[in-house]
Amino acid sequence: MRSVRIVSQRAERVRLFAQPVLVLALTAGVLVWAFARDLTVTQRTSLNAVSVAAATWQHVRISATVTLLVLVVAVPLGTLLTRPGFRRLAPVFVAVANLGAAAPAIGLIVLTYLLTRTTGFWVGVAPIAFASLLPVLGNTILGYRAVDPMLIDAGRGQGMSAAMVLRRIEFPLAVPFILAGLRTTLVLAVGSATLSFLVSAGGLGILIDTGYKLRDHVTLVVGAVLVMALALLVDWLGALAQRWFGPRGLR
Repeated sequence: MRSVRIVSQRAERVRLFAQPVLVLALTAGVLVWAFARDLTVTQRTSLNAVSVAAATWQHVRISATVTLLVLVVAVPLGTLLTRPGFRRLAPVFVAVANLGAAAPAIGLIVLTYLLTRTTGFWVGVAPIAFASLLPVLGNTILGYRAVDPMLIDAGRGQGMSAAMVLRRIEFPLAVPFILAGLRTTLVLAVGSATLSFLVSAGGLGILIDTGYKLRDHVTLVVGAVLVMALALLVDWLGALAQRWFGPRGLR
């Protein structure tokens, strides 16, 4: 059993080293491949350093905002739904989050546009955040439920208040579960953010859409590979967070 754990830890360390190298290789490779070609005038409009950097930054900004919104909503809500008096409401909120996860992101974005009759950054961000809510909310609830009741009783027996038990015992033990959900949300946010161009929120989806409409395979490949590289990068960051921000005894 110990040998299996050692092998697993070594494999995880190798992956943590190899994944950013792969991201750099993908990003550099596709950009060199694209910019070294004899691009047409139309291709130069989309494939230049300024436009690619702007689309990438917009994509990162959308993904980061979605993740922050999910954390701000899901972690406090998941904590509240595990407290006495609110536990019976947990199935209702989880069911609502399940609806968001089950619905296609493109459908949520279009519905948000139809309801608001506006376009822009927040019209692209809000539906993606709703669609990405479930992993963090579900894992937060699961993390609190996984805490051994004997540990809670021991804390209360030492004179801790309910708030102190939550802060010093329950939340630290639930952190690994929350971080696992966050890692999933990060990848979902990056993937769904490719659709935000539909409501003029920007992102790398612009390159993919332009390449598809103009039958420009170079622009299409650049947009797709950059999205994939960004998804691998945020997954790596999520793995680092799981490794370094959980309780030391559980690492």
